[in-house]
Amino acid sequence: MTIDPITLAAILAMAVVTYATRVAGLLVADRLVLSGRAKAAFDAIPPAVLMAVIAPTALATGWAETIAAGITMAAATRLPLLGTVALGVATVVILRAVLP
Repeated sequence: MTIDPITLAAILAMAVVTYATRVAGLLVADRLVLSGRAKAAFDAIPPAVLMAVIAPTALATGWAETIAAGITMAAATRLPLLGTVALGVATVVILRAVLP
């Protein structure tokens, strides 16, 4: 097996940029003083990212996934992120076992 140096360099560059973006987000987020609408928008980011991951699955698969996505969306408005993910996973597992 041979590795093309240009491909390897591209992969490593993408990894560095991805990591730098995440670290920069953490550093910048600590320095932000948010209030009012800006705080509400910042607090809405985790559920929005969760929905961006769930939506394609809900629309492209069966009924169990679609129903579980709806339940997860409702849970995202009230539960913390970890609880929402756990409920979504448990729901889809149960529905896959129950629905034909």
